[in-house]
Amino acid sequence: MFLGEFRHTLDEKSRITLPAKFRPQLAPGIVMTAGMDRYVLVYPQDEFELLAERVNALPLTGRDAATLRRLLFVNATDIVPDKQGRVVVPDLLRQHAAIETDVVIAGVGKFIEIWSPEEWQRARAEIQDHAAQESLWAKLGI
Repeated sequence: MFLGEFRHTLDEKSRITLPAKFRPQLAPGIVMTAGMDRYVLVYPQDEFELLAERVNALPLTGRDAATLRRLLFVNATDIVPDKQGRVVVPDLLRQHAAIETDVVIAGVGKFIEIWSPEEWQRARAEIQDHAAQESLWAKLGI
C-alpha cells in the first residue's frame, strides 16, 4: 500500500526518483497516465492490469466509458524503474500535470499521484474544504 507525501525534483533528463519505501512494489514495472485532475497517475503494472480489465468490461457505448478509456489508455506509458528507482516522466504527462522541476508524490492506497507543488496545494485546500463540509466517513458508510 502506498502512503504518505514526498517532495522530489526532476533531474535534467526529466526523471524523478521514486520514494525508497515504494520501490519494492514498483520495481517490476509501472504504468503512468493522466489523472482526472492535473496530476500523473502511477500504478504498479499488475494493479493497472486489473483496472484495465474493469475499464475494458464497460459498455462500448456511452460517453463516460469512452472518456475514461481515452484518458487512461491514450496517455499511458509503461516503464520499469532503473536500479536507483528513477523513472522518466514523459513530456505529455508533465504538461498535463503542469510539472516543471519540483513534484509532490502522494501515496493514495493502491496507486500514486504525482503533482506540481502548486496544483497539490490547490487540491489539498479543496480536500480540506470538502471534508469540512461533509461527513465523508458517514457518506461512504465507514
